[in-house]
Amino acid sequence: MAPQGGTPPLVLLFSGKRKSGKDFLTEALQSRLGADICAILRLSGPLKEQYAQEHGLDFQKLLDASTYKEAYRRDMIRWGEEKHRADPGFFCRKIVEGVSQPIWLVSDTRRVSDIQWFREAYGAAMQTVRVFASEQSRQQRGWVFTPGVDDAESESLGHIRRYSSSAYQLYSHSKFPEREI
Repeated sequence: MAPQGGTPPLVLLFSGKRKSGKDFLTEALQSRLGADICAILRLSGPLKEQYAQEHGLDFQKLLDASTYKEAYRRDMIRWGEEKHRADPGFFCRKIVEGVSQPIWLVSDTRRVSDIQWFREAYGAAMQTVRVFASEQSRQQRGWVFTPGVDDAESESLGHIRRYSSSAYQLYSHSKFPEREI
């Protein structure tokens, strides 16, 4: 569970709706801090990898923001929820394997069980960051409401707000001019 050097001093769990800017913000933080200091961990990575293996799909295409991924998104969400019910910590354990950097940015926290797992594993080192963006900003970034995806429990995030008030809240209502980061 712990990184190669032991427990990390800081684990930030980012949550927010699709196209709210979670990936952009975590990548900007890593760019500022350096990849040797800061690791971006994506819970969706091992989920997509396992889903691709079990369904004979192209894992690399599931990682990008393509129409290929969108074609499988609903079923992938359903499949991922089944996996989480069977073993809530499965994907959390996968993403921390072999990580040696002292700062971890988990860019896509969507479930209370993820927060619980990181809290139990890393205690006070774990903090939550909620990323907000207006619907208009999300649409400018390519978001389109998709039934079965945007109204799924994993996307509503209300359950996370009820369970854990975010230690930090970031508002990203623009197209992120580079100079602002």
